[in-house]
Amino acid sequence: MTSDLHILQDDAIQLLKELIKISSFSKEEDTTALLIETFLKASQVEVFRDKNNVWAKNKYFDESKSTILLNSHHDTVKPNKGYTLNPFSPVEKDGKLFGLGSNDAGGCLVSLIATFLYYYDKANLKYNFILAATAEEEISGKDGVESLLLHLPAIDFAIVGEPTQLNLAVAERGLMVLDCIAHGKAGHAARNEGENAIYKAMKDIEWLEAYRFEKVSDLLGEVKLNVTSIETENKAHNVVPAECRFVVDVRVNELYSMDEVVQTIKSNITSEVKPRSTRLRSTSIAIDHPLVEAGIKLGKTYYGSPTTSDKALMNFPALKMGPGDSARSHTADEFIFIDEIKQGIETYIQLLNQVVL
Repeated sequence: MTSDLHILQDDAIQLLKELIKISSFSKEEDTTALLIETFLKASQVEVFRDKNNVWAKNKYFDESKSTILLNSHHDTVKPNKGYTLNPFSPVEKDGKLFGLGSNDAGGCLVSLIATFLYYYDKANLKYNFILAATAEEEISGKDGVESLLLHLPAIDFAIVGEPTQLNLAVAERGLMVLDCIAHGKAGHAARNEGENAIYKAMKDIEWLEAYRFEKVSDLLGEVKLNVTSIETENKAHNVVPAECRFVVDVRVNELYSMDEVVQTIKSNITSEVKPRSTRLRSTSIAIDHPLVEAGIKLGKTYYGSPTTSDKALMNFPALKMGPGDSARSHTADEFIFIDEIKQGIETYIQLLNQVVL
């Protein structure tokens, strides 16, 4: 590749170091949004901003052509207590760049920004590019990519930058949280009065533990149901509780809709069931999609991802792919290899050059 690519790689790494220095917890990303906006303007890019979401179109955007979205996020989780390094100090050591958000998903973000700049002012491209650096991914917030998509031109397909070791996450599980309430009747424990809501909840929990949804995905396996908390408001030892609340974490494969899963559960347990949200649906992109085929030609493997990303909020085909390793995300002393960023930029460009529409 050209020496221009080396400049893009160096600039991307420097941008990531500057991003690491700034606290950008979800809903508090205004300063990193400004940094990204300023960086793009310095490259003579016309930049648009909606809330803490920053986006841009390639210079010769042509509405008659297909449009590819390049998207990643610039918010982070809060650092956990295991950090031995300053999470906001970009430390480069042994080929690694340490810092909060370096792996999830700063390396992907700056790689996609560099890729966008590589194509930005090229005339006669096969397709359009839109770059979107978005907020609130870590909390699946409504003021992130979901909000921004309302303001963008029509998108044909997307690359969502998340750490996948540059392999192709063609499917990912949906996430749904259910708030359940078992109803009983209060009474005095000594007189064996009432109907114990805990016992009713236990029967429902036993069903949830044992039940298996019939359709098993080749990419994502079976639907997973896990009860993750249980409580009653009653704290007195001698009162039979009238209500018992429990929470179910549901991971849905691409073979079921959220509504199908909810209705199956409701028809088999006696507790009241209320989904907190059905927004984070399971998604998949066809193996024969041009984007996936291009990746396979580059020797990349495809798989189903157990984690959820902004891909879940897109109503068009999207491939999750990026430098870094998902296993490092949200860990103490988070890092990404410098070479992973360089390879990420090269691979994104090679992939997009391969795409045949």
